[in-house]
Amino acid sequence: MKFNITGRNINVSDGMKDQIDRKLGKLSKFFKEDTICNVTLSTEKNMYKVEVTIPVRDGVIRAEETTSDKFQSLDLVVDVIERQIRKYRTKLLNRKQAAASFSDSFGDEPDDDIEEEEIDIVRTKHFDLKPMTPEEACLQMELVGHTFFVFQNGDTGNVAVVYKRKGNSYGLIEPEY
Repeated sequence: MKFNITGRNINVSDGMKDQIDRKLGKLSKFFKEDTICNVTLSTEKNMYKVEVTIPVRDGVIRAEETTSDKFQSLDLVVDVIERQIRKYRTKLLNRKQAAASFSDSFGDEPDDDIEEEEIDIVRTKHFDLKPMTPEEACLQMELVGHTFFVFQNGDTGNVAVVYKRKGNSYGLIEPEY
């Protein structure tokens, strides 16, 4: 696995790079050699955020943690990523799905210590998509008190999702066809 380490508002020291290589390096056993692991360190108001993103064939494995200590943030994010990887690998092996997809990204051994969680969809909602701008969708989202809102983007005509992010900002998800 190769690491792409970036710092935002922070100079990433050689010592920190060594820690990242050592801590995340133990996850290399799960991936092929050419897999790229993107690590971003940032700081704001004496808080350190570590974000790790690892692209896999049909998606992405991602985690972020923020604490007052950059090394603690790194430790926490490594734990989260490792749990996600083990869970993802186990599900793929147990369901015998996407064998090519699995072997493209991961090794061959399942983790027996990870319990498979059942996904339980308890409600299905149907609604009319109304064309609106992302700003209007954010207002509608606030009115209904949700953290996300599905709408038809009046500018593009595509289905899109606005969502509330940490720090009272918003995100927009638009699929590519």
